[in-house]
Amino acid sequence: MAGGFTSAVVIHSHSSLLLFLPLFLLLLLLFSPSNATSITSLFSPPVNYLIDCGSSTQTLLQDGRTFRSDRDSSSLLSTDEDIQTSVDSINLNASSSVPPTSLPLFNSARIFTDESTYTFYISKMGRLWVRLYFFPLPHPSYNLTQAVFTVQTDRFVLLHDFSITDNTSFVFKEYLLNVSDSRFSLKFLPKKKSLAFINGIEVVTAPDPLILDTAISVFPPGNFHGIFNYALQVCYRVNVGGPPMAPNRDPLLRSWETDASYNVFPQGSQNVSVSTKIIKYPQNGEVTPLIAPSSVYSSAMVMKDPKVNQPNFNLSWRMNADQSFSYLIRLHFCDIVSQNLSQLYFNVYLNEMMGAASLDLSSETKALATAFYQDFVLNSSAITNGSILVQVGPANLQQGIPNAILNGFEVIKMSNMANSLDGFFSVDGKYKGPNANTLALKVAAAIGLGFSMTAMFLVAVICFRWRQRPHGWESKDSFSSWLLPIQSTHPGSLCSALSKSSSRRSSIFGSRKSRSGYSGYLTPTGIGRFFPFDELRKATNNFVEKAVIGVGGFGKVYLGTLEDGTKVAIKRGNPSSEQGINEFRTEIDMLSKLRHRHLVSLMGFCDENSEMILVYEYMANGPFRSHLYGSNLPPLSWKQRLEICIGSARGLHYLHTGAAQSIIHRDVKTTNILLDENLVAKVADFGLSKANPEKTHVSTAVKGSFGYLDPQYFRSQQLTEKSDVYSFGVVLMEVLCARPVLDPTLPREQVNLADWALQQHRRGMLYKIIDPRIADTIACGSLNKFVEAAEKCLEDNGADRPTMGDVLWNLEYALQLQEAVSKIDTNEDTTANSIALEQANESGEKGDHSGTQATEESDVTDVDSMMLSQIAHFEGR
Repeated sequence: MAGGFTSAVVIHSHSSLLLFLPLFLLLLLLFSPSNATSITSLFSPPVNYLIDCGSSTQTLLQDGRTFRSDRDSSSLLSTDEDIQTSVDSINLNASSSVPPTSLPLFNSARIFTDESTYTFYISKMGRLWVRLYFFPLPHPSYNLTQAVFTVQTDRFVLLHDFSITDNTSFVFKEYLLNVSDSRFSLKFLPKKKSLAFINGIEVVTAPDPLILDTAISVFPPGNFHGIFNYALQVCYRVNVGGPPMAPNRDPLLRSWETDASYNVFPQGSQNVSVSTKIIKYPQNGEVTPLIAPSSVYSSAMVMKDPKVNQPNFNLSWRMNADQSFSYLIRLHFCDIVSQNLSQLYFNVYLNEMMGAASLDLSSETKALATAFYQDFVLNSSAITNGSILVQVGPANLQQGIPNAILNGFEVIKMSNMANSLDGFFSVDGKYKGPNANTLALKVAAAIGLGFSMTAMFLVAVICFRWRQRPHGWESKDSFSSWLLPIQSTHPGSLCSALSKSSSRRSSIFGSRKSRSGYSGYLTPTGIGRFFPFDELRKATNNFVEKAVIGVGGFGKVYLGTLEDGTKVAIKRGNPSSEQGINEFRTEIDMLSKLRHRHLVSLMGFCDENSEMILVYEYMANGPFRSHLYGSNLPPLSWKQRLEICIGSARGLHYLHTGAAQSIIHRDVKTTNILLDENLVAKVADFGLSKANPEKTHVSTAVKGSFGYLDPQYFRSQQLTEKSDVYSFGVVLMEVLCARPVLDPTLPREQVNLADWALQQHRRGMLYKIIDPRIADTIACGSLNKFVEAAEKCLEDNGADRPTMGDVLWNLEYALQLQEAVSKIDTNEDTTANSIALEQANESGEKGDHSGTQATEESDVTDVDSMMLSQIAHFEGR
């Protein structure tokens, strides 16, 4: 559902339904699930106002409800005007989320040019559904697409400066408001020199148990109390794994949409369903069909088997959200996949934070196929990228079924400090958001202090440089060229700050907000140069498609040429990218702290004109993978491959041990190892990286790439440096065999390269899957040491894996062995070497059998003295 609007939700019956109640109940029994907890009585709302605004007659909907004309309910409407408009019929827009049953409500509208109020008399206090229908119908004197207006109650602002410029789609808004007075008012306030309009209104009692006063707080963790005090707006109501549901399939006449447009990774999920007849509701009455119908609980999404031994990702759904508000998130569960109790354990994550750990539906419901729901509150401070990410994933593969399930979810916005659901203006028109004056004073004070400290430091540096000035300094034509080095490696260096133009000050101090909603929070200090958007557009010839050299989850990568002739790689964020500003920020935060020959350097960034762009040094030879398979590039020699692996290992070893705090890359793969013009390897793409200050583990939702993902990380959701080590082990096998790490076109046991290579090695048949273009050039000792390193990296238990420093040592040793053999016998027949290679592999695992020992000894004995003198000089220890 585009734009964050929920499907139309309707809950009540015809005003004269009591006359037909026996017949209705008979039909209900015929078509409802036949179980003990089926609907046994119809919820009859004490308050039930259904208004077709601007209509001259009452309107009967297909679901049996009758909407009265607001002309017949004139006592409800206080206005000095009588402006209506109507049409004979409206065609449903294909993209509209409003069910066809509600279409007649959009045939007419009431128009206001001044403040007007509907007043409803409330016979029962408590929660009310308030549903509003909008569609800008044509009118000879008023253009409703130019209407700008506010809708509010006596206490809450529902819409502020609201407008609908699109006259092809219907708009539906649904609210839940707690009312404690005998009268409830709904006010329409046109903006000055504008107008307001409304097509339909529902004000109906909601069942008391529908929304509880407490929920689980995700951040900060704990319990959240006081939901009754908030106004709520239903943004999404989704039937996960099932079809969309029309209102007549819900006991409260609600509408549910399918999850297809929100499923982030449909390839890793599959839908399951059972008959609604087997769905049960708990005997304690905490969950009833009023919470969600059995049709929601009878379908679900579960983990999909990719026909490989590699674990799956978490099931994930992403929805747009306003990061100025907190959200109540209701998740619906029903175990329709287990054969016995206590087989299904899974974790629940909201925006990558733990919501529920090792959730066991059996302990909650005491039975299978039994409805259960859980409410969570996600604080506004936890919504940093304009979206809400709901994830479920297995808690522990060694306990129960390695699976996870979700049957449905609802995302509900909560009112803010201004008692508003749209902005920070209260019902009296006053701004009650974050204190802008206080914030401005704090910023001004910080700026003043910063300039003072900078001036003092600058004077001191100038005086020092004056005394230490070299001969010929007068020829320098740039102040910064002798004051401080331009490319300082110290984050937050003065020269970096001085090199920024004043036109970007608003971005530096966070006062600007771009049109796309990305805030200009980025300080340019320590992250290289700020690139104006026009300069990058010129460098890429207006981002022409011919300049594209790569495409990733963040967006496209372009080859650009700056005015001085420098070639750069320009990664331009896609506004619809799921990765978005979080990974933009992560990439900058990480690379601003890192400097290493084997890490790709960030030259600068651009965050103007709603753009998120990162500028890197250009790596002329592209991704490592392109040189292994899938392209027409000439194959790399074994020595070249070893050198690239060593360079990559050095970069990762630096991340783990050499940076200010340990950093876990989390997405090590051959496409993230780039090669410069000299085939020097550099690790790239830090969008998923995580800092690990305690050097233990980081608890986080599973992310990474299929085929490279650490199985222990997947099971425990605990990320460690050894997760990178596992991924690097997969890279080593990919380098040796020159084939994709996952290839579903192959027989099942061969699909996963890491598993297949280990199996072949243990059978003594690894030589059969080595890249044939280099197989006969590899020295046996070098091969054994390389495979030994890869095998240790791929240990299932992270504690059994080596550190990146140990891996680096073994790879350098393998290179020395290869070079030593080449020096001793440069004219050796490659055919003989190939035979020796085959014999070595046939001898079995790790060189433990006699055949391999003899072969390796013949390689190593002649070079022992040479090797001992060189090992002490290995880099990266």
